[in-house]
Amino acid sequence: MNFLRRISTRRLLSICALALVIVIGGTAVALATSASDPKPPAKPLANAVHDALTAPTVPGISADIHFTNNVIDASSLEGKDPILAGATGRLWASPADGGKLRLELQAEESGNDSQVLIEGHHFQVYDGSSETVYEGTLPEEEGGEAGAEDKVPSVARIQQEIDKASKQADLSGAIPSDVAGRPTYTVQLAPSHDGGLLGRVELSWDAANGIPLRGAVYSSESSSPVLELEATGVSFEAVPASTFEISPPAEAKVVNLTPAELKGPHGDATKAVGTEAVSAAVDFPLAAPASLAGLPQSEVRAIEVDGHTAALVTYGKGLGGIAVIESKSHPEGEASEGGNEELGLPKVVIGDVKGEELDTALGSALHFSRAGVDYILIGSVPPAAVEAAARAL
Repeated sequence: MNFLRRISTRRLLSICALALVIVIGGTAVALATSASDPKPPAKPLANAVHDALTAPTVPGISADIHFTNNVIDASSLEGKDPILAGATGRLWASPADGGKLRLELQAEESGNDSQVLIEGHHFQVYDGSSETVYEGTLPEEEGGEAGAEDKVPSVARIQQEIDKASKQADLSGAIPSDVAGRPTYTVQLAPSHDGGLLGRVELSWDAANGIPLRGAVYSSESSSPVLELEATGVSFEAVPASTFEISPPAEAKVVNLTPAELKGPHGDATKAVGTEAVSAAVDFPLAAPASLAGLPQSEVRAIEVDGHTAALVTYGKGLGGIAVIESKSHPEGEASEGGNEELGLPKVVIGDVKGEELDTALGSALHFSRAGVDYILIGSVPPAAVEAAARAL
């Protein structure tokens, strides 16, 4: 996590936005594929999901896409970053060689296009605005690949899982819809409690072949998507292998996002959990009160920051909770100094020190340093909530 301490806010937000792109786009590589007229006939959600999972595999996908990003106020951005400001682009996917995905977001004015490439479990993201390549490895699914086609659950089993999920969230049925001129089913999922600022998530997939064609995230305070990746035109044909051969500029900076093995202060592996164990594992005074801003402590766990053991303390449950990351301050001074000025983040006073705050449609983040310790508070809550929590540490 060394790069997280030095990375500018613009680049960090770019990674967060691209997480949605990778999840939605990557699903298209793994899912299974024909045609019909919008909208499809109504059917139970369990049946629609089962039909999507058992559909024949498509030879490939080519799509025009539109990416919306309203997480932060666009007026805070300098230039037209296609990741942070939204953009149009193209998407290609192929099931060959473990699955391949390429996504291109095209900047309207600057020409600094951004690229995403996923090959098997390896991903590579090129941010043209910062000339930086982010690469890493996606986690492997348990159970392996062999025989995966024989493990599609029955309609009854899918319905059991839907019933189980409905106890924790408000889940819609399979809503007949259309995306990119294709008949689709849309499912909406909204947290029934402890949802923080998250309103709902929507996913639309092709009724004939199960391919996701739209994904969107809504804030509880807006009827318009905060994040959305939608196909505006799509074809299901084989994609030439050369399409997935991209070469970022040779001078581009490379950042490896694959986490290293967690090490303790003396180089030993650590999996410390609990206030006492984590206090012994870190080399700074741990602040982990039993409650914070009215929220009870949920867990105290050791994590890695800058190659050293740090602490993650969570409060409350669900998305309405708050996470606190504590780590020893960088010896060179404030890690964020100068890095957030490009977005003009507001300054806040926490006790006798100053901090920086990021307010987005889906939540808030606050950073401050005190007595040689860096504190980062994150939650899907309004800024006032993280400020109150920070002042209580």
